[in-house]
Amino acid sequence: MPEQKNVRVRFAPSPTGGLHLGGVRTALFNYLFAKKHGGKFILRIEDTDQTRFVPGAEEYIFKTLAWCGIQPDESVQHGGDFAPYRQSERKASYAQYAEKLIAMGKAYYAFDTAEELEEKRKQIPNFQYSSATRLQLKNSLTLPADEVQKLLANGTPYVIRILLEPNEDIQFTDLIRGEVHFNTSTLDDKVLLKADGMPTYHLAVVVDDFAMQISHAFRGEEWLPSAPVHILLWKYLFGLEAMPQWAHLPLILKPDGNGKLSKRDGERLGFPVFAMDWTDPKTNETITGFKERGFLPQAFVNMLALLGWNDGTGTEIFSLPELCEKFSIERVTKSGAKFDYEKAKWFNAAYIQKTPAEILTIPIADAVAAAYPNATYSDFLKAINLVKDRCALLPEFIEQTAYLFAAPKKIEIATIQEKWTTEKNTFFEQWTDFLASTNAIDAANLETAFKTLAAENNLKIGEVMLPFRIMLVGGKFGIAVFDIASFIGVEETIARIRFTLQQLA
Repeated sequence: MPEQKNVRVRFAPSPTGGLHLGGVRTALFNYLFAKKHGGKFILRIEDTDQTRFVPGAEEYIFKTLAWCGIQPDESVQHGGDFAPYRQSERKASYAQYAEKLIAMGKAYYAFDTAEELEEKRKQIPNFQYSSATRLQLKNSLTLPADEVQKLLANGTPYVIRILLEPNEDIQFTDLIRGEVHFNTSTLDDKVLLKADGMPTYHLAVVVDDFAMQISHAFRGEEWLPSAPVHILLWKYLFGLEAMPQWAHLPLILKPDGNGKLSKRDGERLGFPVFAMDWTDPKTNETITGFKERGFLPQAFVNMLALLGWNDGTGTEIFSLPELCEKFSIERVTKSGAKFDYEKAKWFNAAYIQKTPAEILTIPIADAVAAAYPNATYSDFLKAINLVKDRCALLPEFIEQTAYLFAAPKKIEIATIQEKWTTEKNTFFEQWTDFLASTNAIDAANLETAFKTLAAENNLKIGEVMLPFRIMLVGGKFGIAVFDIASFIGVEETIARIRFTLQQLA
């Protein structure tokens, strides 16, 4: 792509609920493109459908993007030269354009009631309000002009619909998909202005993109069927030369690739599909987000970026600044990207590995305090560094470090008993005596002493290593056993050994 100048992109969500990861990816790709080309990223709230407005949803959108590190340059919260950035506050600007379309003969008033339209749907299979049916309906194309004026003067409810001529070929160049063609015969006359005076998405997105000087419009593939209506609105109102360059992003698919990923898929398969917890104010139902499941924001963003994009080198780990540098809209795929939760956890594990323990403690501080009220901060930092290669999600640190801060409540004694001997009992009695007399509690010295004592008792190291692990952690799991002994200290190590020996007696 040639050098882009005066790049202005926008993410325009509706405040109707939690932000699906597909929506966050749309915001991310817009943001990356803007930063790559030194442009502006605008967040515009599209709240024209007041019946679907959900309290708290707008604040949730801003919190989600903030957690991801996606900072708008202009928005309701950040201000800017093209305010207001909430469509409901721009209501007065839309009607004039709808009326202009009527004056041009490119739109018309429709006075049909909801009941009348429902009756038509019963009469006509797959009914559409289009060139095939509009002359059978109550609108300014079928009613005498004086009757239309009378209806308007009397305040009769109406909508304004675009007038689509049949069998017209409409085409545009999509930055991802190339040349795209549509025929108007398959389309309906979309409502542009609703009875309450609010615009539909179709009119509002065109008017606002023009008013805010948007240069590139990247949106989900589901909006592709609406493109011909938007192209005609650009052509009629502002001229096609003013229209932004478009790219329709591929869908994020279910793990099996069959259809778009939905909230229900997450519920069914046990993984999050929202970036952060969302509580529906109507049902009080909380849907778990990636953040609360234990994802680092850097890992979440990195994972999202590679759902439908790659830089062509096979590299998978990118920081946000690196993504801004590497991103190219031409490298976005046409086909949908299958969501893989295990791969998402792989990204998180990779970021956990490279993140300092001091940073990792921040999002789990409350959980740590509740789980280990007597643990010192320095001890937990040390514990994190010992177990971080075993954790894919942040809450796993609590589980993986449990035996470092408290003796196991249950010992897999049967596993030890299977091959327990008098010689092994003697060895562990001697081992506790040694521990009681030594100051060498670092892991390397403990390991050397343990192996030496085993050799002196004619025992293979494997014969006593497993029992020792089970004594310390309760089962056949955990980090290197001498790291455990070094961490918990001599007194605690001796206490755990003796507790198990008593059960074996």
